[in-house]
Amino acid sequence: MISFPPAKINLGLRITEKRGDGFHNLETIFIATSLCDVLEIIPREDHQVLFSQSGIPLDIDFEKNLCVKAYKMMMELFELPGANIYLHKVIPFGAGLGGGSSDAAWIIKMCDGLYHLNLNDAQMIKVASTLGSDCPFFILNRPAFACGKGEKLISIEIDLQNLKMLIVKPPFEISTPLAYSKVKPEIPENDLRSLIQAPYDEWKDKIFNDFEKALFSDYPELASIKQKFYDYGAVYASMSGSGSAFYGLFPSIPDIDWPVDYFVWKEK
Repeated sequence: MISFPPAKINLGLRITEKRGDGFHNLETIFIATSLCDVLEIIPREDHQVLFSQSGIPLDIDFEKNLCVKAYKMMMELFELPGANIYLHKVIPFGAGLGGGSSDAAWIIKMCDGLYHLNLNDAQMIKVASTLGSDCPFFILNRPAFACGKGEKLISIEIDLQNLKMLIVKPPFEISTPLAYSKVKPEIPENDLRSLIQAPYDEWKDKIFNDFEKALFSDYPELASIKQKFYDYGAVYASMSGSGSAFYGLFPSIPDIDWPVDYFVWKEK
């Protein structure tokens, strides 16, 4: 079985509170993109789980790989056979695009279909939530307002069909713990779900990612990417998650020169 786990972007991201367990509560809107990895599962007759990959190299131990962790969890819960797992990595990591979480969630979805488990969304979300805060979103893959650690989801309606997306990532990653250490939690005055009802050209002055203010002084290159998007006609531009990737929403994708070591993806 082959699937195409998508990246996500965050439309607005507010860090509202530091929790007693060391995590943070937040508010954001998750939107899936058409930027995807490629994931394949081939069942084995034994109980081995073998993993191979191509594309962007992954510098992570086998046992810590989220695809492997997700499959082994499903294997234990539902007495599944072993498998060969193949991942072609397209979504850059350390970018705030949720690629690892998406791959893990799609392992769960693929196991459900491949082995005829007949799980509902709630059952798959329960498993996914143990793997990462972003994982439950990728079970549904529908625009959602997220709160708590990002695992509490409320479906919303949002139409970006008249806009095209450009994603750019500089050649460095940002540590998520470092990013959170620099942000000051604050309860927002306005409801993000109301703010997105405003016209696109008003989002620039109303919808923000709290990580930008916290990180721009240390990473001025990020501020330059955002400004370049606006210079070339973006109606809205933002960092996704805790970065380092930025996305811009355009009426049509402009021709912009980027350094050769940047990751650049243009929506078709």
